[in-house]
Amino acid sequence: MIKIFSNASAIITVDTNGINYKRGKSLDQINLISGHSILVEDSIIKDFIPNHSLSKYSKYECISVKDKIILPGLVESHTHTLFFGSRSKEFRKRLDGKSYEEIAASGGGINNTVIAVRNASFDELINTVKPRIEYFISQGITTMEIKSGYGLDFDNEIKLLRTIKRLNEIFPIDIIATFLGAHAYPPEFKGDHDSYLNLITNKMLPFIAKNNLAEFCDAFCEKTAFSPNEVNLIFDKALELGLNVKLHTDQFTSMNGISTAIKYKAFSADHLEVITEADIKNIAASEIVCTLLPGVSFFLNHPYAPAKKLIEENAIIALSTDYNPGSSNIANLSLIMSIAALKMGMTVEQVISAVTINAAKAVNRNNISGSLEIGKKADFAIFCTNDYTDIVYNIGRNLNCMTVKNGEIIYSGQSN
Repeated sequence: MIKIFSNASAIITVDTNGINYKRGKSLDQINLISGHSILVEDSIIKDFIPNHSLSKYSKYECISVKDKIILPGLVESHTHTLFFGSRSKEFRKRLDGKSYEEIAASGGGINNTVIAVRNASFDELINTVKPRIEYFISQGITTMEIKSGYGLDFDNEIKLLRTIKRLNEIFPIDIIATFLGAHAYPPEFKGDHDSYLNLITNKMLPFIAKNNLAEFCDAFCEKTAFSPNEVNLIFDKALELGLNVKLHTDQFTSMNGISTAIKYKAFSADHLEVITEADIKNIAASEIVCTLLPGVSFFLNHPYAPAKKLIEENAIIALSTDYNPGSSNIANLSLIMSIAALKMGMTVEQVISAVTINAAKAVNRNNISGSLEIGKKADFAIFCTNDYTDIVYNIGRNLNCMTVKNGEIIYSGQSN
């Protein structure tokens, strides 16, 4: 089936000439095409055709996007969207001066969400998360990752991953599952880390791999969570079973997490707020995506990751919301884009590259999406503006008015 998205003010392709990611200064090259339309055939971008030749295609369905900007479908590469309950009481404690780490050390933090998730049924989780995913779709997001990590025992981690699998069946976007059993030590294993590591490596991971419940295995490498040696045990098993790996690291403490990510060829190393100068050079020399999460810094009044320095050193940068109830209760990717520009010094073009092609690389989808190139999926975010700068300039405002997945319109509405 052929259809044409016609007469856009501009098409921002984020073309990579086959490289399928952007590092360093190349993040500024987003490749604008004007005077063209996009021809889609069977869910794939078939061609970019000059507007003056549209009459040749009059027999095909034509969707006018006049006075609008077309971007690649946005990619949310780091989320904890599957949670239950509220952490508003902890928010009040932080307003009173308590730090995120202090709250976690006193028994709050992730474990509060764990209790809520363990008490929630499969159907309750599905019904709670549906509106969140619909909101992401309304922003132009066509691919997103969701992590487990709020179950922290066998039954509940599997329940979360099965919920993600069901959500992927319900929604037209690509929803990618990441196993994050190594998010924190649950209370019942607080004094027995070895037993929990054994549960992850000898029971959870084999079951997850056998039943194809996750594509990635993640871990939180931090003083209050898992040490590099503990992550090694988990990642050794994950790779043995055929899962790809990602790593939360250098959020509050720099403790050799970057070396761990490099050792295991992680698809992404996420957070990096306190990354050292030496590790900036090390990760910039690798193929690992540096997924930066400025919403966390904004929400926790925490230092921002050194985006400019990473880009200067030729790193691959992505941006994501890290949407979660405790450290970034922000589901608005437009807000994240604006914060990255204002607080981390990223240019508008760098921001766009970071939420499209590089975010796609972070979830291993950059060969099929993340940029508008012939042969790739027809995944678009269409914004109601003539100037793509408006997408970042309008802080927290969603200018997306049409989301297209595999050539099909899955959201159409007024920009907010």
